Amino acid sequence: MRYPKIVVMGVSGSGKSLIGDRLARHLGIPFFDADDFHSEANVKKMASGRPLSDADRADWLTDLAELLEREPALVLGCSALKQRYRKRLREAAPELVFLYMDGDFETILSRFANREGHYFNGEKMLRNQFEQLEPPGFDEAIAIDIRMDEEGVLRQCLAALGQ
Repeated sequence: MRYPKIVVMGVSGSGKSLIGDRLARHLGIPFFDADDFHSEANVKKMASGRPLSDADRADWLTDLAELLEREPALVLGCSALKQRYRKRLREAAPELVFLYMDGDFETILSRFANREGHYFNGEKMLRNQFEQLEPPGFDEAIAIDIRMDEEGVLRQCLAALGQ
């Protein structure tokens, strides 16, 4: 069975990496975390509490688009906050399926309390992510309710993919 290329998207702390990795293992395809494709300068900027600009993200998006073109099947955990970012990724892989980890600010902020060792872990940065977020429409992504536990979120993703 051929699996589509999947982007698990949403703001920081929404579960993109956790769910994306579990989903990829379940489907038997590779998982990539878009955070691993940021330049050292971008990581330092975010670690200092400063949000990235569109210019900061340009090379990162190009690298992700090349990854999508190169891999026959994958799950990519990627914020994809803006519609133009999602459009850029879809240009590289027209069959791309977006799963939007949909949750409110308070739910995600409460999860930060349990998060360790991540350079992106503050209320100010999360507020910026919500300000930058252009929520995808139903024709652009499948919304996944993240208020349930990890297994429930994974089940929603699998159901959305017809698994």
